[in-house]
Amino acid sequence: MYQTDWAPRRRRRGRRRARRTGRTVSLLLAVSAAAAGAVAVVSTGQPATTPVPVTANAARPQTPSASRSATPVPKLTPKATRVPSASPTRKRQPEPVTGLNQAQMNNAAVIVQVARDRGLPRRAMLVAMITGMQESSLRNLANTTVPLSLDRPNEGTGENFDSLGVFQQRPSQGWGSVAELMNPRYAAGAFYERLLKVDDWETRSLGDAAQAVQRSAVPDAYAEHENRAEKIVDALL
Repeated sequence: MYQTDWAPRRRRRGRRRARRTGRTVSLLLAVSAAAAGAVAVVSTGQPATTPVPVTANAARPQTPSASRSATPVPKLTPKATRVPSASPTRKRQPEPVTGLNQAQMNNAAVIVQVARDRGLPRRAMLVAMITGMQESSLRNLANTTVPLSLDRPNEGTGENFDSLGVFQQRPSQGWGSVAELMNPRYAAGAFYERLLKVDDWETRSLGDAAQAVQRSAVPDAYAEHENRAEKIVDALL
């Protein structure tokens, strides 16, 4: 009876010891885990966390759409190539006709151009042309008795009173200064101003109209140049 009753009690004690041993091991494991967590906190400053599984969508970086993130690139326009401006072309000199040289033809062209600038008709050009042909042969003449005229551009000299230029106009008679009368453009303009003051110049003969302006000592000499004057004017129109 004693052995039978005693043996089971001993087995119960063994179970208790085993249970106690299991509890002790579990407690040790828990203490070890807590110690490991404490070590992790101390070393990293962050509490230990359980790894979270990463899905495929989370692992792929989200790139912003091109329409939102793309910065518009300014279009580069090619530099305009500077084209050098064409230099002004020089006006060609008129070709001489009826035996005139280039200087004479140039003076004839001035006479025609001044009339055109003033809106005067062909007849006024003819009157001025025969006057210039008679007075100077269409040359811009200085005068040896007027020293200032010798310093101006000229195409020869004369010595009739103080007459100057293509129309042999006289400073002493109120036609203009020496410098002005040695300028063919001014001289032609001065002639046309006097011509327009002749009331019936358009109905007079060319020679009579010229004489009304010039008051020459040889009034009939102007008519001798009419045919050549017409050819010269027609060549310049």
